[in-house]
Amino acid sequence: QLFLKANVNLPELTDLLIQQSHIGSVIRQAEVPEDSDDEDPDEVFGFISLLNLTERKGTPCVEQIKELVLGHSEKCCPHSDTEQLEKILEDTSKPVGLLLSERFINVPPQIALPLHKQLQEEIAEAQRTNKPSGKCHYYLMVSKTCKEAKSSNVRRVGAPKTEELRFANAEEEFFYEKATVKFNYSVQEETDCCLGGRWSFDDVPMKPLRTVMLIPADRMGAIMDKLREYLTV
Repeated sequence: QLFLKANVNLPELTDLLIQQSHIGSVIRQAEVPEDSDDEDPDEVFGFISLLNLTERKGTPCVEQIKELVLGHSEKCCPHSDTEQLEKILEDTSKPVGLLLSERFINVPPQIALPLHKQLQEEIAEAQRTNKPSGKCHYYLMVSKTCKEAKSSNVRRVGAPKTEELRFANAEEEFFYEKATVKFNYSVQEETDCCLGGRWSFDDVPMKPLRTVMLIPADRMGAIMDKLREYLTV
């Protein structure tokens, strides 16, 4: 649901992620009772993974993702931001990793802490052993977000602009705060619901968006500290 109707070869992207057995985790039910009505005991409730876009340069799905991001950046950002983003995506000396984190809407955000912690440990180990996706200078994220369909131009004095932006994965707001390039684009025409469900907050209809973020790898430590502070059970 992340890319909806965008021109991205999802089967190819899935195959690339599966091939990386040393990086990534999936969320499954630990034990399924024998008398359970669940048809599929191996059903996946979410996952987290990383794909190094620089190492996979030239792969169709990777080029499609870059084209998608840059295309929306041209429409939504100042020219200088788009130039910066394009330069970083094409700089082979400073690899960019696509950070993907998806889960069912009813899976609590507390699960994000062990998932991200495990992923960072796997990335560090991959770098130590010279395996794919081990070295990234930047992380690129595309998050499912939404805001009021008819948001008022009047905003409370001192209120941050981010308060009108709501993240499907609540913890991704911490990534947003540390991003050097960030912008939203609407997916209203690609879906008739928000975030894969008919969402509203206080009975206010929400407009579905995608939020693109570019985060320097050296800011991940501060982000992990925030995750520990807010998500530790």
